[in-house]
Amino acid sequence: MKPQDIIIALKIQSLNDKAGHAPAGRWPQRLLAEETGVSLSEVNMACRRLKESRLLTPDGRVVGPFLLEFLVHGLKYVFPAEIGRTTRGMPTGYAAEPLRDLFLASANEPPPVWPDADGTVRGLAMKPLYKSVPMAAKKDKTLYEYLALIDAIRAGRARERSMAIEILQKRLG
Repeated sequence: MKPQDIIIALKIQSLNDKAGHAPAGRWPQRLLAEETGVSLSEVNMACRRLKESRLLTPDGRVVGPFLLEFLVHGLKYVFPAEIGRTTRGMPTGYAAEPLRDLFLASANEPPPVWPDADGTVRGLAMKPLYKSVPMAAKKDKTLYEYLALIDAIRAGRARERSMAIEILQKRLG
């Protein structure tokens, strides 16, 4: 399992969410590559690994309950959060939608952000799951929300993790 595998699974789920149902066939890998900033060859390998892990069906659908279980119980151990210095970037975790309105911002503690030259928020740098995450999040609001939720699981406090898990259960379970 590699970090880009999670990005691809969440992008497929995001596309399915927008379509209102799981498509009859697969989403084109070229589309997944363009929308996520993951190379076409890596998208192909990610889909293979996701199928081997049973997180993706042979016809290319995300297995929501299995993905949810991995995100909740395994992600923070396989891909632990790396927090750095204060920088400008895109909010993530509890500081981004859909958690942003559920938590009061602290004046004493800067929010977690993915470092991004075009970012509008100063906060503590949180290394994204994959280098192209900020670009992919700018293109797809639903994917951005999924990525922020999993960052809340990876690096959040107990209440933040709990709320992120509850929202993911509604979306994936």
